[in-house]
Amino acid sequence: MRRSLAGVALAVTSMVALSFLIPLAALVMSLVKAQAVTAAEQRAAALAPVLTLTTDPSALRESAESLDPGEHLVVHLPADAGALGSSKAPAALLERAQQGRESISQEIPGGWICLQPVVLPGDRVAVIENFVPEEELTHGVKESWAVMVFLAVALIGGSVLVADRLGAKVVRSSKKLAQASRALGQGDLETRVDPVGPKELRDAGVAFNAMAHRMTELLAVERELVADLSHRLRTPLTALHLASERMAGTPESARVEAAVGELEAELQAIIAAARSPLAVGPMGQGMLGAEPPAGHHAVRAGASGPRCEVEDVVRRRTAFWTVLAEQQNRSCSLGLTQEPTAVSLSDDDVAAVVDALIGNIFRHTAPGTPFGVQVVRTAHAVELVVEDGGPGIPEPELALSRGSSTGSTGLGLDIAGRAATATGGSVRIGRSPLGGVHITVSFALAPATPSGRGPRTSRRRPAWPRRR
Repeated sequence: MRRSLAGVALAVTSMVALSFLIPLAALVMSLVKAQAVTAAEQRAAALAPVLTLTTDPSALRESAESLDPGEHLVVHLPADAGALGSSKAPAALLERAQQGRESISQEIPGGWICLQPVVLPGDRVAVIENFVPEEELTHGVKESWAVMVFLAVALIGGSVLVADRLGAKVVRSSKKLAQASRALGQGDLETRVDPVGPKELRDAGVAFNAMAHRMTELLAVERELVADLSHRLRTPLTALHLASERMAGTPESARVEAAVGELEAELQAIIAAARSPLAVGPMGQGMLGAEPPAGHHAVRAGASGPRCEVEDVVRRRTAFWTVLAEQQNRSCSLGLTQEPTAVSLSDDDVAAVVDALIGNIFRHTAPGTPFGVQVVRTAHAVELVVEDGGPGIPEPELALSRGSSTGSTGLGLDIAGRAATATGGSVRIGRSPLGGVHITVSFALAPATPSGRGPRTSRRRPAWPRRR
């Protein structure tokens, strides 16, 4: 923008300077020429009274030298007397002045000639000639032009400098607003801008601050609402707990009691997380099918960011689902890599992906349907593969759009897609050798840390099946 403003100032000021400079330069040359010609005519007119008093050559030469030290003043006496000095006048012009008795002032090669006829006693005609050389006609013109060009260049340079300074102020304000917008997009909800610069940019800065403040308020209200709704679930949870106590002594009582206890712990964790300070983790940085946002790689490379081993989380969550699979006579195969599988996500985020994908199998396939889970390490990514022997997904592209699938919310695949996109990965849906769906979630590997393994961020997540 600074370059554009400076270019505009340069173009406009140059046109204005040229529009004045060219006519002014022509006017200066015209004035200098007119002054030289007028001075020559005045010298010729001043010698005329002397010529009417005397035709003595010595007196005339002395008077001519006093009027014109350059010896350009010549007296042409009547034909029988000759000329006093070196004449530059063409013969035709001289004869015209003598015969026609008219004053002549015109340009000739090499300068300007002025012829002034003087009528002497006896009806004789003498002619006073004053020649103005070319250098006298342009004397001082180049110096005047140089001064004008210098002033024009100074004016143009000054206008460009002023435009650049004004542009720099606008650019600084725009950059600050852009940086604040990127920071807000990356999850820094506390970022604000100092409204500076032109009125329009100040208004934009004020509007940005108001928007950021409103976003923070809305998110805080939403989190409190989640906490309140979660707290309301404690009442039916208490009823379940009492019911499990009445079932004491039955084969299912211990299992039901353990499930109720785990559910209560998960509910408490949700309430605590909902009332924690606002923050946006990697799962909030992208959307399924979208390119990673600007500044995403800088977030991933942060040494203090979330980090976990996909293999550990998958082993843990698959063990939970295997218990449920046994109750429904489902066979479950698990394949884990022995290589490091660190990604820039928390344990909770990866667990949410595993629970969402496996939960879809339990919800959308009949009991007894087999499924398999694998963790594969590639050169630059960790792939989580979940497949089953069910009916599959007839429209994979449609299934990747949240809420667009018939009979499904699409939330499970959306969770997987956002987690993959947050690390620079992707989600692919294909056909499984088992006959059903084959889902591959690719996570980009986390950058290496000096200590070899990064910090873990762990908070237990709900273990119940999530909907697709």
